[in-house]
Amino acid sequence: MLISLRTDHKEHLSLLTSQSVQVLIDFCKLAIDFLQKGPNLKLYAAAAEKLSVELDTVQNCIHGLVHLLLLSCKHKLSEADFKDSILTLGFNSDQQSILYKFYESKKSEVEQIIYKLRVNEPHYHDLDWRFEVQVASRALLHQVTPLITLDLVLKTLKNDGSSYDMEHLLLQTDVTNLLHITQELEKALTESRSRHSRKIQRALNNL
Repeated sequence: MLISLRTDHKEHLSLLTSQSVQVLIDFCKLAIDFLQKGPNLKLYAAAAEKLSVELDTVQNCIHGLVHLLLLSCKHKLSEADFKDSILTLGFNSDQQSILYKFYESKKSEVEQIIYKLRVNEPHYHDLDWRFEVQVASRALLHQVTPLITLDLVLKTLKNDGSSYDMEHLLLQTDVTNLLHITQELEKALTESRSRHSRKIQRALNNL
């Protein structure tokens, strides 16, 4: 598969298309340093002065390289797919090879980081319910109190990704509260289908 780069992402990387192979290698090293230690403004300022560009231009370029690496690792691009994905950016064949070596050398490390940072939240698996009615008590001899008992089963992927852990949550609620919960969930479901929510989802998928 090919990855689609945003317009601003392409602009951030455009600085490197007109530079020498050595400059591209130096920027790849800066991107690796960013991943390992965070931003280094002193080095960025030196690079900006050397290339006669603004500091923000260098910073954006470093962020663009890191983002390219993360996207490529996320989608596990092959060499052919990686080079085809950056073909439209204007890099020549030598520059494409340098960028691929940059991706290949850090792929395993970045994939481990992505896996560790992944949000591993429980997911719905099953639900059993039982309807109960309390018809009397010592205080009230004549009453009807309907209750719903729920057995909610959630599954969470294990750290090694081999299988799921199952968790049973026993819940009890009355009809009024259950109706309120249902209405709120329906509102959330409707909102998730809105144009604004779909835009946010697409943006998160491109991270």
